[in-house]
Amino acid sequence: MDSSKELIKTVDLLLDISSVLMVSGANTSRVNLSIDRFASALNFKASCFISHKSIIMTLYEEHTTLSCTRVKNIPPHAINFSIISAISKASWNAVEERWTLSQIEREIEIIKKQTRYPKLVVLMAVSLAGSGFCKIFNGDYFNMGVAFISTFIGLLIFQLTHKEKFNVYLRIYFASLIASIVAATGIIFHIGENPQTALATSILFLVPGVALINSFTDLLENNIINGMVRFTTGLMTVLAIALGLFITMLLFQLN
Repeated sequence: MDSSKELIKTVDLLLDISSVLMVSGANTSRVNLSIDRFASALNFKASCFISHKSIIMTLYEEHTTLSCTRVKNIPPHAINFSIISAISKASWNAVEERWTLSQIEREIEIIKKQTRYPKLVVLMAVSLAGSGFCKIFNGDYFNMGVAFISTFIGLLIFQLTHKEKFNVYLRIYFASLIASIVAATGIIFHIGENPQTALATSILFLVPGVALINSFTDLLENNIINGMVRFTTGLMTVLAIALGLFITMLLFQLN
């Protein structure tokens, strides 16, 4: 393979890795560090501009004038911390063991093919977490049951609207609305000692923790554009959650 073709193939691979990291919920600095390690293992230098929707990367050799600049759009995000961890580990191995381009490519393909948890397992686990939060806020076992059911149904709506390719904020709004309506029945029918705790915890599965944490991390590390975009995304998510809860309280005249 001649130098120019190898350079193009390398920059395409590094762009793919960057995209996978961003989609999986990595902050900007982690993406840059991982790419720098992979590029170093292949005796290249990388310069990236990473935004929320696209990545512009220039790859070059320090001792030659050869360089390549490519652009890649980032698909919708799907948080997966195991992929972030696996790619980070692979980047260190690439540096220490001087992996070739084909070795890195094979490892990334293996990582990308990691199976996610089945949807039913996710539904059960998140619902149990919701009922656990209800217990923390002094809910009894009846309240925990209501929280479990409302979280389960809300997350199911979130998954189904994702399958139908709804706008992300509409998905969040509908999930918040349905989950809070189910939880509000506990207040209406006086289920348990503190039915309001089930209502308050039924929508916690929608809280955009990753977006907000990454926004502050990016801002602290001077990645201002990504930090502001992620903060705005988190704020829009919170507003969609609040709107769903507000409509439920309005419908049932809840204080």
